[in-house]
Amino acid sequence: MANNSNGTFVITKTPAGVGIFITALNIFLSIFATLGNALILLALRKVSAIHPPSKLLLRCLAVTDLCVGLISQPLYVYYILTIHLDIGNPIDEILVADIFFYNVLLAVSPLTSAAISVDRLLALLLGLRYRHVVTLCRVRVVIACFWLIAVSNSSLLWVDLILLSDKVGLAMLWTFIVLTLISVIISTFSYAKIFFTLRHRQAQVQNHVQPEESSRIRSVLNIARYKKTVYSAAWIQFAMIACYGPCIILTILYISGKKSYITTELKIALEFSYCLSSFNSSLNPVLYCWRIKDVRQQVKNTIRKCLCC
Repeated sequence: MANNSNGTFVITKTPAGVGIFITALNIFLSIFATLGNALILLALRKVSAIHPPSKLLLRCLAVTDLCVGLISQPLYVYYILTIHLDIGNPIDEILVADIFFYNVLLAVSPLTSAAISVDRLLALLLGLRYRHVVTLCRVRVVIACFWLIAVSNSSLLWVDLILLSDKVGLAMLWTFIVLTLISVIISTFSYAKIFFTLRHRQAQVQNHVQPEESSRIRSVLNIARYKKTVYSAAWIQFAMIACYGPCIILTILYISGKKSYITTELKIALEFSYCLSSFNSSLNPVLYCWRIKDVRQQVKNTIRKCLCC
């Protein structure tokens, strides 16, 4: 999407059939993401087994996914209907809001996922000191910084419209890509460090090396339960990479390629990659229920209560 000299949008339309399919898909995903993440937020309020700072990070991710279903996807449906299907009159302010919220929400998600991986690593390395170092107050500050970074970067869109300069818009996209890649690198390092550390400590126990230290470690941290939380967080991270990967790759190809290489097929692929990245918000509630037993039980209880009313 680009702006012309009058500040209005110039967009290459996708075929009508593709637009209809994308519209129907996003309406379904929007409903599922909204209901699914609302259930997860209700369930997390009643779960006491998760450490409060860790729960706050999960809540942040669920809130972000909820906003994708409530705000970003409905705006995207409006964009498809008015621009690609010529249904109604497009309003530039709503189109700008679509891009703004999309970039904010899809920037906060990978940053939060990276924070979850670091949280799990600190739980392993710090032992008893973990609860003193990772506090609710510090996690709130970290989350606030994530939102500030995401909002500040997306605000470049308004600067782009005021200055009528595509360079500012490109800077916004490249910053989003860099933030996502940094988040993936941090998460990958954290999980690799966790698995290598766990293997080393388990080898110590099996070989009876430093038995007193091994006993202390096992008393400080329930390894079996810890592994479950790590695997749960890792699944969330892998799902995010699978959903965001095509969007990042195609966006890089689009903004760095020559105009002669930007085909209709690439633009259609970009539209589908946007849907895939939004699909992550619908997928996360399923992963929470699958991987976190306490959350799954609370979601079941909530559904039963709603059906009985």
